[in-house]
This record gives sequence, C-alpha cells and structure tokens, in this order.
Amino acid sequence: MQYPEALDYLYSRLPVFHRIGAKALKPGLGNTLALCEALGNPQHQFRSIHVAGTNGKGSSSHMLAAIYQSAGYRVGLYTSPHLQSFTERFRLNGQPISEADVAQFVEQHQALIESIEPSFFEVTVAMAFDYFARQKVDLAIIEVGLGGRLDSTNVITPEASLITNIGYDHTDILGETLPEIAGEKAGIIKAGVPVIIGETHSETQVVFSKKAGELAAPILFADQRYMIQDDGIVAGKRQVEVLQDGAALYSLVLDLLGTYQLHNLAGVLAIVEVLQSVWPVSSDAVQKGVANVTALTGLKGRFQTLQDQPRVIADTAHNQPGLASLFETIETIPYQTLRIVIGLVADKDRSKVLTMLPQTAIYYFCQAHTPRSLSASDLQAEAAQLGRIGEVFTDVNEALSAALSQASTADLILITGSNYTIAELTNL
Repeated sequence: MQYPEALDYLYSRLPVFHRIGAKALKPGLGNTLALCEALGNPQHQFRSIHVAGTNGKGSSSHMLAAIYQSAGYRVGLYTSPHLQSFTERFRLNGQPISEADVAQFVEQHQALIESIEPSFFEVTVAMAFDYFARQKVDLAIIEVGLGGRLDSTNVITPEASLITNIGYDHTDILGETLPEIAGEKAGIIKAGVPVIIGETHSETQVVFSKKAGELAAPILFADQRYMIQDDGIVAGKRQVEVLQDGAALYSLVLDLLGTYQLHNLAGVLAIVEVLQSVWPVSSDAVQKGVANVTALTGLKGRFQTLQDQPRVIADTAHNQPGLASLFETIETIPYQTLRIVIGLVADKDRSKVLTMLPQTAIYYFCQAHTPRSLSASDLQAEAAQLGRIGEVFTDVNEALSAALSQASTADLILITGSNYTIAELTNL
C-alpha cells in the first residue's frame, strides 16, 4: 500500500471530525483501548505529558517539545488537526512521520481497523502511540483532540497533565457552562499525577481543585506561580520577563509572537518545574526552546507572519476566547487599515465569534473545501447583520489575493477563523 492509498482509505472509510463534525465522534474509550490492546498497548511503553484546554494546547505542546528537544531528549509530539499534511500530526524531534510509516501501519492493521470500526481520530491516536513506542522516545507530548474525559488520547497515564484554559467552544459536546466544560477537561487528571492549570478562573477553579483532591493529584495554578511580563517585540521576537512573587527570575525571547502565548508560557514553565526531577532541563534549554519553536517543531498558523509591506498574518483562532486574545495582540501593531480574510465552520455558535470582529475592518469572506465549512455567502450575510461588511470569495487564496491587490504597504492583512481556512493557504 502506498501513502496516497493509505490516506484515501482512512478518509473514505472512517468518520472524520473535520469533515462531518460531531457525527464523527464515537463516545467512550472502548475503540481506542481495543486498538491499543491489539497493538500490544504501546501507550504504556513511553512516558508522556498530556495537554488539554480550550485554546493554547497546540502552542503549549509545541513549546514543551521544543524545550525537551533542546535539552537533548528524544521527543515525540502528537497534535491535531494537521494543517497541510497528515504526517504533521506525528513528530519525532520535530520531524514528521514518514509517508512510508503511515502506509505500512494502515496496510498492516487494515483488518484490525475494519473489525473495530473506529473513527479517524481513534486510528490516528493508536498510530501515534505505536509509532512513539517503536521509536523508543524518551517522552511524548500528547495533545488532547477535543474535551478530555472521553478523548481518545485519555488512555495514557502521563507524568504530568496540563490544562491551559477554559472557554466556550464545542458547547454542543462539552457543555454550555464553563464549569461543565472544565469538568470534561478535568477528565484527564489521573490519580497521583501532577496537574498544571494554566489560567485561574473563579468559575472553574473549584472544579479542578475538587477533581484533583479526589484523585490525590498535586495541583498547581501556573498564573499564581509565574507572572510573565511583556517587554515588546525586538528584532522579530517577543521579549518577556519571568517573575515569581514579584521578583524577576530570568528573561526569555519567544518566536511565537501572540500576546496570548504569555499565558501559555506560564503553564509550560510550571510543567518543566514540576518534572525537573524526572526530566532535568537547563535554563539554556528553556531559552533555546521557546526562542525557536517554529524551527524545532514545525509549528505554523500561530500569529505567523507570511510577508511584510503589507504585513500578512495567519492565525488559527476560531472561537470567542481565541479571537479575543488574537485581537488583543493586533491592537499592539501599528497599521493603516485592517483587512480580515475569514472563513468559519458551520457547526458552531457564530454570533459570539462574529461579535469579536472589529467593525472598522474590511472583510474578505471565504470558505474552506470541507463539508463543515460555512458558505462564504452565508458568512457575509450573517456578518452584515452585525455591521461587518465585505466581499465573497471562493477560497482563502483568492480572498488573500484580493486583499493584497487593494492594500497599501502600511495595511495589515489578517487571515483567521478556522484551522481549515489557514490550512488551504498556498504560501503558509
């Protein structure tokens, strides 16, 4: 079996969330456990860090991987969804899994897949665990797909868990209140395993503290441990000061420029601190890691500058809290006119997302080539009702081309709204 054939098999035979949404989910961990059992339980053959949260879990996972790679460890990294290549989901010291390895896994286990009838995500999780076990990683950073309690990744027992933050997203699946959503995310907390909560929130703090107490899991709220002071962008990288109890500890340089990364950084540093006795990491490794995340792990689409004059930025923010953080960063950048290229999925509460968008921007509405995508014309109509006016384009590249043709060199073009929109950029 060749790679294109294997990929076609996975997409055509299995329910895929990014194509059909919640209908692709198969509640419970039974299928994942059955797959892992047949594979010799690879999830128990390597040590790991589990990362959940409404926003920031992908960036945090990549930062952790970059730090531990810089410290000399052999690091596996599993994230989802991918942007442009399926192989991006599985990385070993920053390098994606080979296409041959994907094809071999699918060919070798095709009968198993057909007997269990898992979802696309359940298969990718099993593939990741099998790959990391065979590659004998020192540790693997495992990002939750959706939620936590019933997520397929939740069959591991990690060395530590990180829950970045809680916000409104996937409310049809995870619950309509922050405590309900937090309860699902808290499902990754394991007995006796340290858990880091990235951001303290009055409505969710008690949820995490109660769950951790029930399981005798040491709990630490990262933003109560570290304060990250922003010193601005110098030479294309964000300068920050890390403080503890009001005293400066050290300075860091981040290549992930969004101001929301300051919140993610606190959680990442807390994980490194908690696991220092298990996986020692020098301050030099921390500094090198966070300064070179994109080069070390291949992370894309997080406040990523695609060009200058006019400046074009791509960011995968796709929910209310994510967009709020994104525009907080946008406000720190000088520009003449803000032009926003945007596409959204259809199966979310779009009214909350659209109200986050500035009325003064010029809009270019587009849609990704996936069944979950909201049509650009429907998006235009819904946005117009809220005073966000713009034109319709068939895809993100056509929309970007139009924005570039109309922009002055002092303008700022932002591409956002969905992972699937960003993924289809030809120059990402």
